[in-house]
Amino acid sequence: MSIESAPESNLTDELVLDPGAVDTLFLEARSANTFTDEPVTQEQMRAIYELTKMGPTAMNIQPLRITWVTSPEARERLLFHMAEGNKAKTAAAPLVAVLSFDGDWHEQFPTFFPHAAERKAMFDGNDELRAVMGNNNAHMQAAYFVMAVRAVGLAAGPMGGFDAAGIDAQFHQGRNRRTFMVVNIGKPGENAWHPRLPRLDYDFAASTV
Repeated sequence: MSIESAPESNLTDELVLDPGAVDTLFLEARSANTFTDEPVTQEQMRAIYELTKMGPTAMNIQPLRITWVTSPEARERLLFHMAEGNKAKTAAAPLVAVLSFDGDWHEQFPTFFPHAAERKAMFDGNDELRAVMGNNNAHMQAAYFVMAVRAVGLAAGPMGGFDAAGIDAQFHQGRNRRTFMVVNIGKPGENAWHPRLPRLDYDFAASTV
């Protein structure tokens, strides 16, 4: 039985958050495709990061890096590398974030793992392992990022559909960063939502052993 078809009390009885907060984060939240022209503030941007960073990652590595695209000139450079179907909404969003992972995240071991900073040696010279861990954990952080956007009262429109190498050359030159997601952010505009698509039932997606 899916959550949608289950009696509402079955879900709400298990919540420790206020139901309104759960609606904001999960049940009523949607990926937005249009936005108003209300700007996103620097305070909101900082709050989004401060929430995002608190989500767990393996060994606390925190490989996610955020590039806020705020100037018209930077927006034009980004649009050049977006797929055609993503250009118009990216051009119109109040704020765009380019999410990447740092291929050299291990250099920050003394900061994020100070009680065992010597473990950095495990990753020195092992580019493949660092890339796998960086990619996997940054994707987890991207999910936290979307929830953080919702928590500050905004909507997120996460996207694939871009030339990642081109974006890296434009915005990450000289740094070992790999773009994997672009997120439009703002207050949802007119006709912001597509119809919600079905979710898989619990009995299909979960098993007990």
